[in-house]
Amino acid sequence: MAHLLVVDDDEDIVSLLTTFFRKNGHTVSAAGDRKGMLSVLETSKIDIVILDVMLKDEDGLALCRELRTRSRIPVIMLTAVAEPADRVIGLEVGADDYLTKPFDQRELLARVKAVLRRSTERVAASDSETRPILCFDGWRLNVATRELRSRENTLVLLSGGEFELLLAFAEHPQRILSRDQLLDFARGETHLVYDRSIDVLVSRIRHKLESDPKSPALIRTVRNGGYLFATEVTRG
Repeated sequence: MAHLLVVDDDEDIVSLLTTFFRKNGHTVSAAGDRKGMLSVLETSKIDIVILDVMLKDEDGLALCRELRTRSRIPVIMLTAVAEPADRVIGLEVGADDYLTKPFDQRELLARVKAVLRRSTERVAASDSETRPILCFDGWRLNVATRELRSRENTLVLLSGGEFELLLAFAEHPQRILSRDQLLDFARGETHLVYDRSIDVLVSRIRHKLESDPKSPALIRTVRNGGYLFATEVTRG
């Protein structure tokens, strides 16, 4: 079963989640701060991190951003703030999903299972080595390993949502795609449930792909239409 890392300084929540997930067959580790989180990650193979946004002495969003620069371990963020803007910020720093407190433990379990299922599918795809490498403008997107490499063969880390959206663009090049179409093509990601999330992810991908994100050449905005992936794509 999966090994979960719960990062929260609320001992009651940690105890509750630890007991609940262990009853459902998972291994659970816990940390109350950045130091503890990094210590667990260095010594254990973690499958998913459940991270509280509002830690007592640290910023959970900053920890998520740091974690995303280190690895592609999925992150589900917990927050007491229910504003849509805060969900957008969570996506911007690389979270894979976002749940507001108070939450139903069964809903959190369902979201964890969905993320883990996608991770299993990624491994299976990698093992089969049947999925292509999509090449565009010097970039290489390996669909099996879910890796993006630059012209210099540098690995560029992508969150789950960023990968799914970039894959949707690469599989439908030189075609105007509405936000609804992109939501449908990238439906594997549980947090892609509203139009604004597409705009957030497009902005993040542009900062990784474009030489000038403010004047993008690859992913162009089409007024009243959506987005256009304005380049040729070949299969490697």
